[in-house]
Amino acid sequence: DTMSGRSVRETGWTWRTVRTPLPTEGGYDCVICIGNSFAHLPDFAGDGSLHKLAISNFHKMLKPGGILIIDHRNYDHIIKHGSLPNSSSKLYYQGDRIHGIKTSVLTVDGKASMVTLDYEIDITGFTVGGHENTRTKEDGTVIPVSQFRLSYFPHLLSNFTDMLKSVFGGSAEHQLLSDFETNPAADYIPSYFIHVIKKQ
Repeated sequence: DTMSGRSVRETGWTWRTVRTPLPTEGGYDCVICIGNSFAHLPDFAGDGSLHKLAISNFHKMLKPGGILIIDHRNYDHIIKHGSLPNSSSKLYYQGDRIHGIKTSVLTVDGKASMVTLDYEIDITGFTVGGHENTRTKEDGTVIPVSQFRLSYFPHLLSNFTDMLKSVFGGSAEHQLLSDFETNPAADYIPSYFIHVIKKQ
């Protein structure tokens, strides 16, 4: 495929396996994994080894001086309070069709092992089979909604930072952003933590 006269090559690797040869320069300038994507990878072994393997593969894809940009929800807040932070609605999704999100935290032997979010999306104007559920908005308007569920591994901030440093090295340059803000107010509760870490 081509785009604007440039070659577009499909990569043949996953987070767990790297099969595509690296660029001749020795790696990529940047690997980006945002939108809470990484949290979809389960911890099958229960020891974080699969997560560390994936981070190690990201590290392999980078050239020296390259950066990894990766994020996760504020699971510290979610586990403590059982709900999303109030800032959650507009960071990535800018539309107004999310009617509601219900939060569940699964604990195993006293440890949070999964967070599940049940979404209700306003599908006014769309036909999806004629069996929609309905909800009443605050202004009294009745709307059709579609429901779906997403489950995530709840990465705690300190644990995730430690994992990054264990792969990139303790002296690696690491910047933490709160909802992409470098200097949020002291009482600001972010929806997402964004890590920017450089390969030495």
